[in-house]
Amino acid sequence: MSQTFRAASIAFAILLVSSAAWGQKSRPAGQPLPSGPADVENRVDSLLRLMTIEEKLGQLNQLSSVWDTVLHRSNASASGMQMLREGRVGSFLNIVGSEATASLQRIAVNETRLKIPLLFGLDVIHGYRTIYPIPLGEAASWDPELAEETARMAAGEAAAAGIHWTFAPMVDIARDPRWGRIAEGSGEDPFLGSAFAAARVRGFQGHLLDSKSLLLATAKHFAAYGGPEGGRDYNTVDMSERTLREMYLPPYRAAVRAGVGTLMSSFNEIGGVPSSASRHLLTDILRKEWQFDGFVVSDWNSVGEVETHGIASDRTSAGILGLTAGVDMDMMSLIYVDELRSALKDGRLKMAVVDEAVRRVLRIKFRMGLFEDPFRGASTVRERAVMMTQEHRALARRAASESFVLLKNENGVLPLTESTRSILVVGPLAESKDDPLGTWSARGEAADVVSIIEGLRRGAPSKTKVTYVRGCGVDDTVRSGIAEAARVAAAADVVIAVLGEARSMSGEAASRSEIGLPGVQEELLRALVATGKKTVVLLMNGRPLVIPWTAEHASAILELWHPGVEAGHAAADVVFGRINPSGKLPATFPRSVGQVPLYYNHKISGRPASEANSFTSKYLDVAWTPQFPFGFGLSYTSFAYSELTLSATVMRWSDSLVVGVKVRNTGKRRGEEVVQLYVRDHVGSVTRPVRELKGFRKIALDPGESKRVTFNIGRDDLAFWNGLMEHTAEPGQFSVYVGTNSHAELSAEFQLEE
Repeated sequence: MSQTFRAASIAFAILLVSSAAWGQKSRPAGQPLPSGPADVENRVDSLLRLMTIEEKLGQLNQLSSVWDTVLHRSNASASGMQMLREGRVGSFLNIVGSEATASLQRIAVNETRLKIPLLFGLDVIHGYRTIYPIPLGEAASWDPELAEETARMAAGEAAAAGIHWTFAPMVDIARDPRWGRIAEGSGEDPFLGSAFAAARVRGFQGHLLDSKSLLLATAKHFAAYGGPEGGRDYNTVDMSERTLREMYLPPYRAAVRAGVGTLMSSFNEIGGVPSSASRHLLTDILRKEWQFDGFVVSDWNSVGEVETHGIASDRTSAGILGLTAGVDMDMMSLIYVDELRSALKDGRLKMAVVDEAVRRVLRIKFRMGLFEDPFRGASTVRERAVMMTQEHRALARRAASESFVLLKNENGVLPLTESTRSILVVGPLAESKDDPLGTWSARGEAADVVSIIEGLRRGAPSKTKVTYVRGCGVDDTVRSGIAEAARVAAAADVVIAVLGEARSMSGEAASRSEIGLPGVQEELLRALVATGKKTVVLLMNGRPLVIPWTAEHASAILELWHPGVEAGHAAADVVFGRINPSGKLPATFPRSVGQVPLYYNHKISGRPASEANSFTSKYLDVAWTPQFPFGFGLSYTSFAYSELTLSATVMRWSDSLVVGVKVRNTGKRRGEEVVQLYVRDHVGSVTRPVRELKGFRKIALDPGESKRVTFNIGRDDLAFWNGLMEHTAEPGQFSVYVGTNSHAELSAEFQLEE
């Protein structure tokens, strides 16, 4: 075949698969994408037949940005630009802004041989420019629809800036609060975690991948990254297959069922096999069992780290293991693009393996409509129109207030009323405009944040004087300001101490061996309490903290987490009673770091803890119970549970059971309550947890109002991985518990029969 004829054939084929080759015209409004399964597969196969080995491996290569000192923005490096022009890059991450992404996309669709558009990815975790509460805080709302809404808003901002793909949601179950990345997930429970995983996928991505205002979502980090030994990031994970499947995998599966387009393989090993080289995880479970048809991207250099783990002798071997296991796109190790051609040549890697990975990547690009509109409508005009709108800020304020958890309220200290004439606000985090952003704050800016002191001053009653004294730093040992804070506190009616962690103290590579209040913050609090004044603690942190002294001596404790740009306004809304707090803990607060890991759905053991028997499972120096249990959270009103009913005391194999309970607002304020349903399987072929969350409902009640709340339990809700590693329910006795947290006492029993 002559070179002229071959070039003409390639050009004609490109026209068939990509309208990007026609000057990047967008499809007319209302004209549907040719995105039926058969059509997409035909286009993928047609394009794949045209690709060289270098171009195929290029589609599996993701590069990060550098800072362009001339353009003053993120950009590709000089070598990255060259690789792009050679067709050796399929995706960039950390290139932000419509101008920056468009400039690289123009190179891809105008200057490369096959004109395949790029995917631009970014960690849009809890907001792009408008920053919402950290995911752990948002999970404390127990409102998946709220999380879906904030994810959708974040996606709209990022998409306008040329981003196509977010590396979120993080769906890792975390039972150890020492692990810094607990901040990015939904806590310790697989049922709650699954609900939020699915909601965030729907919010970021929606149901159709070609929406120009949404993003391709990524469920990460597959798998069990949240279970590292010692709570130390990147560390070894070692657990049984049963624990993996029952406690850690459900949120990933929920994300897959919600249609997530990509998953990210994790850094850790599980039982001796790094996740990024685990065919069992990435092929057997993910693709064969769950029928996932998107693609898998590695975490940053996690394919390269397969060699460091010690199961590959060199980079090429690591790449072969990763690609063969099912990691389709290599983030930043450059192994696939640089090393795997030789493996194909000498037969260590089959071309069919490469082709399948390329198909998965191209399939997503076609489904997203990138070949029709590689720019997806991103522009500087659109960026300015959608960033940090009043609608987004209002949502951020509501999301923050719904995430707050009232942990203590002695004698109804909160909310503060007009009778409070003077308030002293103390603490290093009260004036911070940076720390409320939390970890992974994308393009969030401190200048946009309403600090806690700003919000309290604006929100206080007109005749209430609000004074601020710093007192101490977040994590230093300087005590010189403590005495001054105590002196000023003596003249105030109420003291509000804003304490906790800086944003840098949680997130990736931010594990802590001690998770109490850092620095001398507790010394500051002790001095304030010693004045005898009512002392309200506002906690700002990215994980559950160990705060036994605070829990005993503070007058009130309100957990804020890292609440985002509307931190101060939301705090004032709750402190002054405009909003009644309704948050519930998504993770247990231990009494001591020595109790960790501590979680509600533990096994009972052969010698359950008992005060009456020394030879039972407990400690000599601390109670075995948590400081605050999973699901815990108070309100400015009170709720009573009664009249628990079951539709039957015997549930047949094919039936479902209806659980009903009456909930009454017995206080004087309107409030919201999260009604929680737990189940216990008393006897199984393998040991079962003491109880498991199987349902929750958030309801609003006026003073004196009652509502009847119902839940349906089916056989699938009672299923587990039995002694033969079959996922099934087993006949026997079950208890249901309904109440306000995981220590709910109102209970009833039923039998499951085949």
